[in-house]
Amino acid sequence: MIQVSNISKSYGEQKAVHEVSFDIGEGEIVGFLGPNGAGKSTTMKILAGTLAPDSGSVLMFGKDFFQFPIECKRKIGYLPEDNPLYGTMYVREYLEYAAAFYLPKGDIRNAVEETMETCGLQKEYHKKIETLSKGNRQRVGLAQALIHKPDFLILDEPTAGLDPNQQEEILQAIQSYSAGKQILLSTHSLQEAKKVCSRILIIHEGKIRAYEKSEAIESIEEMFFGLTK
Repeated sequence: MIQVSNISKSYGEQKAVHEVSFDIGEGEIVGFLGPNGAGKSTTMKILAGTLAPDSGSVLMFGKDFFQFPIECKRKIGYLPEDNPLYGTMYVREYLEYAAAFYLPKGDIRNAVEETMETCGLQKEYHKKIETLSKGNRQRVGLAQALIHKPDFLILDEPTAGLDPNQQEEILQAIQSYSAGKQILLSTHSLQEAKKVCSRILIIHEGKIRAYEKSEAIESIEEMFFGLTK
């Protein structure tokens, strides 16, 4: 269980997120929606441990995230919005590098092989990352987030800029991984969120406006635009 309580973060006079609270249960994919600048990426950076909040608390699997950051971060996989990759590295080389932060040396090879299969990278492993299509670079970013089989997966716009086939393949990989895990998925696609997410979380101007079960939402478009105008 991930429990976020009253997280706030300001940049000077601007409040990026203000008293944000929500939880994510086991096996849930939570769709994180909001306009640009609503506070999604700031919230996700805080949960990934790359940005400190001004106030609030986060419990991850019963541990205080800010008191036990290393222990908690070992259970997190994070794909940032800009998907930073080392372009001059080969796909396999990069995934081995990423795995080494989490796994014993003897487990790295099998983890890389399994993750490449999960993310559809079997034909790309020998290529340099800088030569890959945007879709395959997204697959590599997802693979590094999954390489250590994290319990909490944070995905910031993983399908942005991809064609419909690539979007579907990435979503299928995420869904196949979700059993027994907690996933926070930021997306601008309302239909994508409705399709794969068990709950919908809407943020606007740094505040949570709604947190509903997907099955209870008659029109995700009406709800979203009604809350973010």
